[in-house]
Amino acid sequence: MENAKTTYTTKMLVLSALFAAVVAACSQISIPIGPVPFTLQVLAIFLASLILPPKYAFLSLLVYDLLGAVGVPVFAGFSGGLSKFVGPTGGYLLAFPIAAFLTSYINTKKAIKNEIINTAFALFVGLSLIYTLGFLFLSAAAHLTLKKAFMVGVAPFVIPDIIKLAVAYLLASFLKNRRVLSIA
Repeated sequence: MENAKTTYTTKMLVLSALFAAVVAACSQISIPIGPVPFTLQVLAIFLASLILPPKYAFLSLLVYDLLGAVGVPVFAGFSGGLSKFVGPTGGYLLAFPIAAFLTSYINTKKAIKNEIINTAFALFVGLSLIYTLGFLFLSAAAHLTLKKAFMVGVAPFVIPDIIKLAVAYLLASFLKNRRVLSIA
């Protein structure tokens, strides 16, 4: 007979793989607007971060990155390969697992007693990390000034990403309340 810990671990690994697939699918909903395309990755990353415990949120995005690194076309525009990690979007890709962990960790710890404010803070920290690593790497990889990298790698995405964070929060709340992805 399986014990509860084994069942929990198996369920978390399956959910981690599911969210890696969801991120891959959302990456393909892509509009090229410059060196950094507009995608639904942020929505999927933060949905995973709000549903999965920290280490499994990290694992989910690490699996996504590793699949892409070995050439599976999971990145925007059905692309993959190690070259993506040294190109203009490499910093964003590297930031995804760290941001997922950090967002999930902050959200789980509930340092701020108000749940909505705590979740908003967790999402803000995670998105800020993605933006920071992303545009710094973009600047270096594309030989852009920091200002120009910010203008092409962050500024156009702020409003759409805030909307994606709100949708991720609403979806996560819905899924948790309906016990669609019960993790207990």
